Amino acid sequence: MSITSRLSRRSLFKATALGAGALAAPQILVRSAQAQVAMAAAQPAAFKRFSLGDFEITVLSDGHRVVENPHGIFGMNTTQADVEALLTETYLPVDKMQFTFAPTLVNTGTDLILFDTGNGEGGREGGVGQTLANLQASGYTPDQVTVVVITHMHGDHVNGLMEGGAPAYPNARYVTGQAEYDFWSSEDRVGTPAENGHKNVLAKVAPMAEKMTFLGDGGSVVPGITAMAAFGHTPGHMVYGLESGGRKLMLTADTANHFVLSLQRPDWEVRFDMDKAGAAATRKSVFDMIATDRLAFVGYHMPFPSVGYIEKIGEGYRFIPETYQLDL
Repeated sequence: MSITSRLSRRSLFKATALGAGALAAPQILVRSAQAQVAMAAAQPAAFKRFSLGDFEITVLSDGHRVVENPHGIFGMNTTQADVEALLTETYLPVDKMQFTFAPTLVNTGTDLILFDTGNGEGGREGGVGQTLANLQASGYTPDQVTVVVITHMHGDHVNGLMEGGAPAYPNARYVTGQAEYDFWSSEDRVGTPAENGHKNVLAKVAPMAEKMTFLGDGGSVVPGITAMAAFGHTPGHMVYGLESGGRKLMLTADTANHFVLSLQRPDWEVRFDMDKAGAAATRKSVFDMIATDRLAFVGYHMPFPSVGYIEKIGEGYRFIPETYQLDL
């Protein structure tokens, strides 16, 4: 019998521990002769860049936020035990989760287009609101942005429109869905659960209305970028298809809010979805298309850098992070 076959997993860990103990004293002596080095608290600049035909795509990190109690957000129509079982099966904590936010910058060669603006200055103490900083770290400046597209009008997508009381992207025109703007800007929202969202849209989005183009399903932002109705998460939520040089990419915004809980169980209700049945139907429609056509996509809340593919499994889908496919 070989040494390898005789060595159990437990004895391997014992051997590792003994080895570490034997080395402990010399390590302490060496460290005592070295200066202490403070740990770096700041996050590095975070963006991912790749080409799509003649387009250059830069996915920007707006930061991340840790929240408690996944079942308080996902799987509202199932049990906490079901949610915890899926999280455990997929090697994720059951008591907390991390939300990431990923605005996307598209350089067409003619226009520099930003899709969504992140949490803005109000979120910076909480670790988000980093879109402007990462846009600049990626080599661009806010004044170079010529178009800002808003997929829908939840705060984590529109709060970065303003900076210090002024437009954050001063030379841009704005594009959003007609149905989305009409819903949130209407005084009919007063006295409803959507009232706070209404007030936020009046403060952050309405000041841009004179420079805003409103699209419906199939509308064009610029040549090669097409809007697609994906209602449910909000009444006018839109996704966008990009095509250049024979290559395609979908920007799915908040069609799925988590890479496991929303994708592997697309029928599970999500607290943030305003029309829960409609959002589930949209999830399946959009991701069936992405899986069938083997498209790459950027999901606003997928694990950063938020780019990947979809494989159909069981009742839902498996998220496959992009590695080098888009670099070749």
